[in-house]
Amino acid sequence: MQDEVNTKVVAIAIKGGKITAEVLDKALKKFVEEIEKAQKTASQPKTYRGKQSIKHLVEQNAAISNIEVTDGNIKSFERTASKYGIDYALKKDTSEQPPRYLVFFKGRDVDVMTQAFKEFSAKTVKQKDQPSLRRKLSRQQDQSKKQQREKAKVKSKDRGVEL
Repeated sequence: MQDEVNTKVVAIAIKGGKITAEVLDKALKKFVEEIEKAQKTASQPKTYRGKQSIKHLVEQNAAISNIEVTDGNIKSFERTASKYGIDYALKKDTSEQPPRYLVFFKGRDVDVMTQAFKEFSAKTVKQKDQPSLRRKLSRQQDQSKKQQREKAKVKSKDRGVEL
């Protein structure tokens, strides 16, 4: 029974016109290399980046801080956070009305996080100040209609002969 457990069978598929000892040797070396690479990656714990769960953030053994956000448009913050390379976790608190959001991040990222929030808030304020594209388009359409009417009036005016 023990001999059966210790013995492992491996199947390798090789495409080729003619299988020589050299080709077989290269295939086996490549196979061993892939196994070693898989063992190295399996031994290292997976590191998460960007948005993640609170559990994964705590597993990284760093002090965690949080910021309360009441804005429902938290999705647009993700772009700014990924730009700055911040590891963070979002938690929605539904016990209050309207619901508030808590952004958890590593304690060492405090300065980076404040800069990201400054940029994010400046961007949202700028977007609110700009008129919408549809309103601009409708104004331009109204102006062009007025200009067309004025051109039509000028064409239809009687030009009298002056003596």
